[in-house]
Amino acid sequence: MPLLTLRYGIPFALVVGGFVLLFAIEDEIRWDGWAMLVGSGLSVLLLNWLFRLGVAGDEERDREEAAREYFGAHGHWPDEEQD
Repeated sequence: MPLLTLRYGIPFALVVGGFVLLFAIEDEIRWDGWAMLVGSGLSVLLLNWLFRLGVAGDEERDREEAAREYFGAHGHWPDEEQD
């Protein structure tokens, strides 16, 4: 639950805060505040996505390394059928 709050709650709160600011303030500065908060929320969301994408690449490399070690020990790949 804390991870989901960090991953989606903070960006959601920033975007919602931007729209609240847009409708709550009557001055021209509201557009700057809206852009700042919505941009911040979307950047946090994108950063979380990019981090998860990088971690997935590490898992792929670990699986490939395990398959190479299996090949070195047994002489065939783990998903190959034995004759």
